[in-house]
Amino acid sequence: MKLYIYDHCPFCVKARMIFGLKNIPVDVNILLNDDEQTPTRMVGKKIVPILQKDDSRYMTESMDIVHYVDKIDGKPLLTGTRSPRLEEWLRKVNGYINHLLLPRIAKAPFDEFATPEARAYFTRKKEAAIGSFADHLAHSSGLIKNISSDLRALDKLIEQPNAVNGELSDDDIHLFPLLRSLTLVAGVDYPSRVADYRDNMAKQTQITLLTSRAL
Repeated sequence: MKLYIYDHCPFCVKARMIFGLKNIPVDVNILLNDDEQTPTRMVGKKIVPILQKDDSRYMTESMDIVHYVDKIDGKPLLTGTRSPRLEEWLRKVNGYINHLLLPRIAKAPFDEFATPEARAYFTRKKEAAIGSFADHLAHSSGLIKNISSDLRALDKLIEQPNAVNGELSDDDIHLFPLLRSLTLVAGVDYPSRVADYRDNMAKQTQITLLTSRAL
């Protein structure tokens, strides 16, 4: 199987996670961010992640990919129940987190930005959605305080370092990509249970954190 992604993309991280958790080999291909032609040729529009299955057919939508791969061997891993409290926490944080993340993603050395044109494409599209990256970077301190406070609330929800609710579930697929993205932000305060969970999930999924690129 082949998986077409952007490294920075949390939806792509979701799709990558299940391959790592199940130790299933996959050929990961990182597209340039301004490459509209390749995904459009495959699935009719510019979107990632895209899974090319062994029968050469394509699949989109991160959670559809996750559930397909999880069940492909008849031995699903994501059997735990979801937590309404965690879902509420994710909704709250996702309401503001891109103001911290997108300006930093635009500066970071991701392979999808290997050309100046690809980086400029991302910046142009995302600034149109959230406003000036420079302004957001200049006013990061308040949001860093907010996320540090929210992570303290999350700390109380984590039951085990290898599964947020004690048994692997869709909640892990939704939570870890956000925590991985946050490692791109310098100055965030991680409580011990959050840090242990984040680091353990990185090992379980075989997905590298972004700490070395933090801004």
